[in-house]
Amino acid sequence: MAIVEAATETRFKGLPLSPGIAVARVCLFNERRHVSLPVANVTDKEVRSEGDRFRKALLLVREKLALLVKEVKERVGVAEAEIFTAQKMILEDPVLIQRVTDHIRSKNFNAEKAVISSLDFFEGQLAEMDNAYIRERASDISEVKRRLLDVLAGMNPSFQCANDFFCQKGKNRIVIAQELTPSLTMELNTDFIRGFVTDRGGVASHAAILARALRIPAVSGIPGIHDMIFCGTEVLINGDTGEVVIWPSKKTLEEYPDLQREGIEEMPVVEPVAGLKVLANLSLAKKVKEAVDYKAEGIGLYRTEFEFFAAGKILCEMEQYGLYLEVLKAMKDKPVYFRMLDLGGDKTADFLKLQKEQNPALGFRGSRFLLGHPELFRNQARALARASRNGRVHVMYPMVIDIEQFRKLKKTFEEATEDIPHGEIKHGLMFEVPSACLDAEEILKEADFGSIGTNDLIQYLFAVDRDNEFVAYDHHPDRKIFWHLIHHVAHAAKKHRKPLSVCGELASNPVYARKLLTAGIRAVSVAPRAIAGLRIAIKNKPKLAKKKMPKLLGGKKKKQGKDRSYEAHGNIGRRAPGYRTSTLLS
Repeated sequence: MAIVEAATETRFKGLPLSPGIAVARVCLFNERRHVSLPVANVTDKEVRSEGDRFRKALLLVREKLALLVKEVKERVGVAEAEIFTAQKMILEDPVLIQRVTDHIRSKNFNAEKAVISSLDFFEGQLAEMDNAYIRERASDISEVKRRLLDVLAGMNPSFQCANDFFCQKGKNRIVIAQELTPSLTMELNTDFIRGFVTDRGGVASHAAILARALRIPAVSGIPGIHDMIFCGTEVLINGDTGEVVIWPSKKTLEEYPDLQREGIEEMPVVEPVAGLKVLANLSLAKKVKEAVDYKAEGIGLYRTEFEFFAAGKILCEMEQYGLYLEVLKAMKDKPVYFRMLDLGGDKTADFLKLQKEQNPALGFRGSRFLLGHPELFRNQARALARASRNGRVHVMYPMVIDIEQFRKLKKTFEEATEDIPHGEIKHGLMFEVPSACLDAEEILKEADFGSIGTNDLIQYLFAVDRDNEFVAYDHHPDRKIFWHLIHHVAHAAKKHRKPLSVCGELASNPVYARKLLTAGIRAVSVAPRAIAGLRIAIKNKPKLAKKKMPKLLGGKKKKQGKDRSYEAHGNIGRRAPGYRTSTLLS
């Protein structure tokens, strides 16, 4: 997959499901709400209660479907209502009910496990049929399964925007999901939804039929689209041709003069301001122009692994060199921070041939992955070394756990590039693992710079999976210990006169910006289109109250000397104003 960032337009060709043209920003539908369901075996004493849970869920889903049939008849038509009648009939099928019940009684499955096992079996049977229409009906079994699991878990379908401040819950938005389902087309207040884009879903599917009846443009057949873009991305979809355009250009939009663009505004270009260095996040070299257009003061986070996802293959040394050279030349004398390949965990692809892990978030990822794949590491290191002859290269290692690992990474890089003539190369790291943050003072004695990745830091500090619907409410920075840790890393950076930035989601979140500034952090890296908002808000808030650095894990507070200004991310030590803006992507 490739992350599509706010930049020049990107086009995809999919399968047209429902005619019409729409342009709007995006809301992502939550596709991972069932990933952490308690799928397990139970004791003999618990079997009866699990059977009761299943029967209760069965009744509740039937009742909901009966109401939905009535609503669809009145709102859309009798034929369309039969879609939900068919789902209700599936739930009344004695063979299905008996199979789920038997799995609970004879195999000691809990209700969730029995439902998943049984309905996956029936869905698989239909999916293997030669008749295309019958194969499409497999999605009805999948829909019934989702409904039962939602009731068993006590949850509702939802959106997954980066934060509630930005999320519009689909209103005047194009909804992107992995699959277009009947529930998606009927239960998400479709009076206000502008369109659908999905990874999969056929023309003959019930959901496509409903979308056409509701006159909502829909396109499917774009694998990975749900994971490619972020909430707030502007998208144009053409349900007549199947074309999907990410960040459509002015020229493209002029081809559709009658198209309404509610809530979409052009972002201004704002000159850099004193007090905060605002750099840009980048995923693809070809998107660097927008960072230049919005006058970013450098690239603070170049996610180099997404070049591999975009190409759909492992890039050789010279292919990488060409991309890195393009970015350095575009940014001229401005700093560029190249994050070394951050693979593993949720960042995988078939061409990587990664082994399946039971807990990938805590497994073979980040710097562990780099050190475990010396050929990948070597090729990237050599490409960066070659590129450094055209501008200073900042090498940033992901998911570093301690000083020893950082030393090993740096040594491996230097050994891989010792025979290549190169320019200036700085070595730094992402502070996103709590152990590295606690070890910040020792690490920053040797590292040339640091960047705090708040998204993963929050996840690992509070043992909360940010993609898990059950615990999503706990993935936030409103805890004292998190800010103690931020201050601790900032204090270490100031003590050793090393540049430090923040490139996680809260770097562009107005609620937390003033706290970052108070901590002494004078550089952030954000989406290009968030740059203007940050700078405007800084101008509107000219003063920031001084605040003492808190103590962490004991230790004496030292008297602060004169403020100093440092290159690249730096300027740690100079007070800066707070600001407000909206978050488009992390």
